[in-house]
Amino acid sequence: MKDRPEIKEIMDIALRTGKILLTSGAEIYRVEDTIARVCDSYGVKCENFVLPTGIFVSIKMANGDSVSEIMRIRGRNVNLHKIELVNTFSRRLREEPLPYETANKILSEIENTPQFKMHIRILAAGVWAFVFTLLFRGTFSEGLVAAIIGMLVYLIKSKISEIGFYEFLEFCVSGMNTALMSLLAVKLFPQMNVYKIIIGAIVIFAPGVAITNSINDALRGDIVSSLAGMGETVLVVTALGLGVGIALIAGL
Repeated sequence: MKDRPEIKEIMDIALRTGKILLTSGAEIYRVEDTIARVCDSYGVKCENFVLPTGIFVSIKMANGDSVSEIMRIRGRNVNLHKIELVNTFSRRLREEPLPYETANKILSEIENTPQFKMHIRILAAGVWAFVFTLLFRGTFSEGLVAAIIGMLVYLIKSKISEIGFYEFLEFCVSGMNTALMSLLAVKLFPQMNVYKIIIGAIVIFAPGVAITNSINDALRGDIVSSLAGMGETVLVVTALGLGVGIALIAGL
């Protein structure tokens, strides 16, 4: 086993590290900083440019030549646990540069870190919907209904995601399902407020992390990344609103 990776291997470690962070919902500045730190840990300097859909890394070699690679990113979600694991990994590299095989094995373990089980995620969606319904001055019973609807819609969206639909359609269908179930609940219990139930149940799909990251990137001067993130956020909100609107028009 080699003690010090070659330039190509260092590039591979840096790109994989950036990919895990970016696909787990990390901020652009965090991804760029971590890639630079990984390269610096092995005694090489790099320039990198990160967008929500791609990573560009260039390493300057001792003879003056440059090695550049691009990695296309498809599919992103929020996984704060993976971000923390990568942060720990990058700090470990600063203290002790690892051989390529060891670093590669650790990154593979991080990539394959399992998510929370489905029943836990569904329960979390229900609790989230319940709390937000109360936050918007809904009654306890409206909160319970929103929680049930939120759990059902979250489960349906997860199954649709496994099939491989366009993300825009996934959110649009989720909005429609939320509104239709809320209308059905109000028909069964006329004393409830349909709009408070919809708000509480739909908020579980709100792109809060994406909005926060976009604002953070803008404040740090990463205007391109900020605009890309904001554009994605607008599309998600538009899809949810379109789905809810179609269901309300059809149901009312």
